[in-house]
Amino acid sequence: MNNFEYPSGATPLDPNEMEGLKLGHITAREELNRFEQDNINETLQWLANRRKSDILTEKFVKTLHQKMFGKVWKWAGSFRKSGKNIGVDWPQISTQLHTLLQDVRYWIEHKTYSEDEIAVRFHHRLVWVHLFANGNGRHARLMTNILLEEVLKQKPFTWNVTNINIEDKVRDSYLKALRQADNHDYSMLLDFVRADWKKSNKGQ
Repeated sequence: MNNFEYPSGATPLDPNEMEGLKLGHITAREELNRFEQDNINETLQWLANRRKSDILTEKFVKTLHQKMFGKVWKWAGSFRKSGKNIGVDWPQISTQLHTLLQDVRYWIEHKTYSEDEIAVRFHHRLVWVHLFANGNGRHARLMTNILLEEVLKQKPFTWNVTNINIEDKVRDSYLKALRQADNHDYSMLLDFVRADWKKSNKGQ
């Protein structure tokens, strides 16, 4: 288990977090990815059938992560309690999330940015805070699409590819866009989230 290879930009788990794996028979990253994706697919069904409620709350943010990864990880839905190579200091997670959710409500009410930019800024800040031990990118992308569809009444982002977690130039472009957003330039990320990767790479 400790020999898992992580894609570029991913955050390795510490030994205590690794002990939270519910499926002890998993020995390869590919197996883990498959079980996590099965869990996420079930979450998409839950989202489609649930009674709609306010998503801009800490409770919903945690619930979504628990639904996405709860059959694989014991700590799913709980904020991390360890330092990582990215993210705020873990005692600040709840405060930073509360500030972000309040900011998003303000942006929506006052039409501070376009709907896409509100969603992009929301996504970037979620990734930047780095709420959980793992699964932050997948959780932040799904949270962002829920915001777009249920609150902003927009189409979800394509995220440029069906599986952004694989090691390829699409993931590299995504990470570069996030790093650019760290410097308050969201242009690359705005282009990325609506790009048609399959169309732009046709014939290559």
